[in-house]
Amino acid sequence: MTLQTKRLQLTEMTLEDAPALFSLWSHPDVTRFMNIDQFTDEQQARDMITLLTELAAENKALRFSIFNRDSGELIGSCGYNHFDRDNLITEIGYDLLPSHWGNGIGTEAVELLTRHAFEVLGMNRIEAKVENGNDASAAVLEKNGYLFEGTLRDGEKSKGRYVDMKLYAILRSDWKPE
Repeated sequence: MTLQTKRLQLTEMTLEDAPALFSLWSHPDVTRFMNIDQFTDEQQARDMITLLTELAAENKALRFSIFNRDSGELIGSCGYNHFDRDNLITEIGYDLLPSHWGNGIGTEAVELLTRHAFEVLGMNRIEAKVENGNDASAAVLEKNGYLFEGTLRDGEKSKGRYVDMKLYAILRSDWKPE
């Protein structure tokens, strides 16, 4: 599956993406607010892609590689971390190479994920969890109409410690497509 905007192409991850995803997930600034340790070996990227591919085959999650449409460069990843089909809820996540921060790429990718979740997947609610201190990620969500719903105290274990997570969400009834 492929999703597109003027600048981005989101394509389901494949093992061919492993070298570029290793570069992404081995960058300390990228993994700072993620619940994974900084990768140290490309095999970790292949293992992650294999896991995500299995989850997609089981219709439990769906992860995309983000490509710059002009250059063809893999610049990040994003997708649906899990699906609650009974309640029509999904959770999104995203990460970008630091060289692409601050130019609207994250906002554009989240807008595309949001549109796809409501229009194609039929979701009613989309959630995103943001580790305390990750203000840039919170801003991306707010630009897309996500509302801060509260803090999940010790909401996730990350790198051996519990961290507070800010919960953001948007409902189909809140969504105003542009």
